[in-house]
Amino acid sequence: MPGVGDRERLHDHILGSLAAAALGDAMGAATEQHEISEILAEHNGLLRELIAPSSDTFSGGNLPGQITDDTSQMFAMAESIIEANGDLTEQDWIQKLLHWSQTSPMARMMGPTTKPLLEALSKGEDTSAIGRVGTSTRKVASFGTTNGAAMRIAPAGLVHPGDKEAAVRLAWVTSRPTHDTQIALAGAGAIAAGVAEALLVDADVYTVAQACLWGARHGEALGAREGRRVPGPNVARRIEIAIEEALRATDFEDALRRIEASVGNSVMTVESVPAAVGVFVAASGDPLESAVGGTNIGNDTDTIAAMAGSLAGALRGIDAVPRDLFETVKAVNSEDIEAIANGLTAIAWRRATAAGLAG
Repeated sequence: MPGVGDRERLHDHILGSLAAAALGDAMGAATEQHEISEILAEHNGLLRELIAPSSDTFSGGNLPGQITDDTSQMFAMAESIIEANGDLTEQDWIQKLLHWSQTSPMARMMGPTTKPLLEALSKGEDTSAIGRVGTSTRKVASFGTTNGAAMRIAPAGLVHPGDKEAAVRLAWVTSRPTHDTQIALAGAGAIAAGVAEALLVDADVYTVAQACLWGARHGEALGAREGRRVPGPNVARRIEIAIEEALRATDFEDALRRIEASVGNSVMTVESVPAAVGVFVAASGDPLESAVGGTNIGNDTDTIAAMAGSLAGALRGIDAVPRDLFETVKAVNSEDIEAIANGLTAIAWRRATAAGLAG
């Protein structure tokens, strides 16, 4: 049975995932809502560095290297898992998310599903009618299918090395309060399972991509069974298409254009999650190239870059994340990324040891 190596190696790959996700988020913040050709023209080619987002992005006013709500929620989720010693409950997560929404400066960027739900919860109001169509009990099909659950989900995989099923189950615990659909969990499950697989010693780009597909299928089934089933494309099939386009491409830019054309790059789970997996494959699992790919694919760039980065960082480890860029990210954000990695590693190592995956 493949294992995770020693504790130091496991820590380095958990830290790598967190660092690469934050790097992708911060780099992609500068190009959000822009189109590929527009990005390339403005930066004389692919943007490959951390710059301050302009006023025509959601992150205008951020410093170079500063993260957005995407990985800010990811770190909040990681802290919540650590506080619960790995046994996170749905109520634990709701309380943490509410605290985050009231205290984090990044909460101003909350997405169209998370924002109204948290605003109602903070006032003690009933959330059952939010998103409903007229006076019916049916909710708008798109409500709960945006990528808020998937963008923050990497810690679910990081504390369950090699255990895709447990990673997807934890993804559901953190998805259901805001994104209770089979589509949202298919996306969150894809990233969670891919990250869990990436921590194994014998993991490679192929096995991580396969794990993403497994997670999408398992998440869809779980979400349909225990949550709300809504109409929409199949996330696993969209991931397959994105991977196929990445493999057909003649170069990196061609891969980004193909992925955008075939699966899209918006805030919707069915577009951004497949795009992130496709970018990860096109980047051959390299953390920096995954961040660069997500940054330059256009539209929801910060989220796509963060998700692709979380997969690549878990696979390659912290040594593959450019030190100078990571130091910039650490310097301008309040989260103690290394301390969070330490806390997640303690939980992951305990579980890996119990499962016979340590050493």
